[in-house]
Amino acid sequence: QGYSSPASDVYKRQVSIPTYSSYVNAVKSIIAPYFRKKKILLRDLQAHDIQMFYQEQLQRVKASSVIHYHANLMSALKYATEMELISVNPMGKVKRPKLIQNTANFYTLEEAEHLISAVHGDPIEFPVIMAAYYGLRRSEIVGLRWKAIDFESDRITIDHTVIQVKVDGELKIIAKDRAKNKARCRSLPLMPQIKEMLLQMKNEQEENRRLCGNCYHDSEYVYVNKLGTPYTPNYITDHFRNFLKKNEFRKLTFHGLRHSCASMLLKQSVGMKDIQAWLGHSTYNTTANFYAHLDTASKTLVGEAMESMLTVPLSTPMDGLPGQSSIHRWQAAL
Repeated sequence: QGYSSPASDVYKRQVSIPTYSSYVNAVKSIIAPYFRKKKILLRDLQAHDIQMFYQEQLQRVKASSVIHYHANLMSALKYATEMELISVNPMGKVKRPKLIQNTANFYTLEEAEHLISAVHGDPIEFPVIMAAYYGLRRSEIVGLRWKAIDFESDRITIDHTVIQVKVDGELKIIAKDRAKNKARCRSLPLMPQIKEMLLQMKNEQEENRRLCGNCYHDSEYVYVNKLGTPYTPNYITDHFRNFLKKNEFRKLTFHGLRHSCASMLLKQSVGMKDIQAWLGHSTYNTTANFYAHLDTASKTLVGEAMESMLTVPLSTPMDGLPGQSSIHRWQAAL
């Protein structure tokens, strides 16, 4: 009712497949059903209808999701105006929802160590370790290729991602390089423990290839099953959630391990700029907005610096009243 399919076709040609998938899924599953249920046609849509939609959605999802809906409506209604499906774009009077920065949920060092110990031997072990040690995203772990690991110079390069999206009702795997994104495309040191783990994984894969013969799926990716088939991003999410529940760990999203990595680095007094580079945040503000409230080490250093520069005069004894504050001495004098 009112949402034209040609609009999505135009959008599909202008953006990446993941962006298009996100747009279509939001419109088809959230936005259009809402206004259809309210029996509001495109030609009757008013700014207050959209604001009411935002208010209701904020009770259901995070503000960042509602801002995403706002962007979808901006694109759709701009197209509707250009195609003269409506004479006035109501978005001109709509206020964009404010982003509320959520406090990152993460594991403590003790919880992370317990988890790493518990996942040993489980298929989720590799993703957990890479997220906890390097703060890698789910897409970066699945997208890690053997050619990105330099065992000679002990470097690991994060330059490729694999994501899973639903396009026109069908799940698709999208793999792409990150050559154009300098922040997310980063080179990190291959730590001895990680190097040993990866060499062991490489030997196991070679043995599985020998045992399975033609049944083995040759792949350039590191994170594969015993038949060589790469794991999907959704597998990590689902298996991690089930593992935590089965083993009675505190609830945490897989992305929460990335936050755990950042919090542990801050505990070791690693600077915010270095953490930005380690995690691959595109801007310093992204890192600071997420983790500034955890940066107690730098705040302590600031406090110590001020302590060394300024001196607060102590109260002097007066009329036999040692240690009293000036207000108490004034009251005593009266």
